[in-house]
Amino acid sequence: MKEKSKLEQYCLAHKKEFKKALKLIQKYDRIAIFRHIMPDFDALGTQMGLATWIKDNFPQKEVRVLGDNHVTFTPRLYPEMDNLSEEWFKEPFLAIIVDVSSAKRIADPRFKKGKYKLVIDHHPGDEHIARSLIIRDVDAAAAAEPVVAMLSSFKDYQMSVESASYFYTALVGDSGRFQYSSTTSLTFEIAEYLLKAGINISEIYQNMYQKKVDDLYVTAYVLNNFHLSPKGHVAYYTLDLSTQERLKITTERGKENVNLFSNIEGIDAWCSITEDKKEPCWRISIRSKQKDISGVAIQWGGGGHAQASGAKIKDLSELDAFIASLDDLF
Repeated sequence: MKEKSKLEQYCLAHKKEFKKALKLIQKYDRIAIFRHIMPDFDALGTQMGLATWIKDNFPQKEVRVLGDNHVTFTPRLYPEMDNLSEEWFKEPFLAIIVDVSSAKRIADPRFKKGKYKLVIDHHPGDEHIARSLIIRDVDAAAAAEPVVAMLSSFKDYQMSVESASYFYTALVGDSGRFQYSSTTSLTFEIAEYLLKAGINISEIYQNMYQKKVDDLYVTAYVLNNFHLSPKGHVAYYTLDLSTQERLKITTERGKENVNLFSNIEGIDAWCSITEDKKEPCWRISIRSKQKDISGVAIQWGGGGHAQASGAKIKDLSELDAFIASLDDLF
């Protein structure tokens, strides 16, 4: 007998949960899909991929996507989010929540009004959400991974090119283009499944990482103003509000150049440190070659994955202590 693939084994292990999830999708005629604030490729790609899959296979259902738009991904990569009045939420609907484990980070609080909640995520967490089915795989490279695995197990339904393209952006984005340690053979089987749907990966990569000429000035600033930690293990750059204004970027875009340092010998971790006037605080995106930096992120008011996490400091008086805590890992 032929040995089952990793994807087939995964679907068998989660058969009960996946079956319940399908019944929920089949049951509700009105579905709203939510994800975390300040969305990334995984949040938007998984959200739009799932919304498109449901619309393709259940055209009679009303499917809505909610949350904040991205400053550059919308509408270049993903459609704008739906703007719904309070009236819409008065009728029963299924709330599907992807790529977020903390209720306070869900972009639209009206998920609470859902008659039932289906949560599919890959972040560590044990927060309980009332009336919910939670499918969580902390070993997955992206939230798209368990979602696509689940959809692949529904043999009576189809994966369109459009839906698969959205999911592929999610998978690529959160796996660091398949470079992070969270990438497994299952990740590649998920990618293969999406490829078989007929997607054009050259076009997808071009659209994901396309930049404008003005972006070169931001990159030039980062390269001319980065710092190395006292022990030399950490590279980082800071973007205060006046610099953001001069470079014509928003706070959300501050982390776009963080991976410039990913292949530099001797540098084990790298960070963008961007001032945010809304909270106010300085938002930090952390990346690592090998070691798990999520513990440091948690220590500094954030969290995330082993090689890609987020944190924050109140002001730059805390910067040296933060960098020292990261330096000490190595």
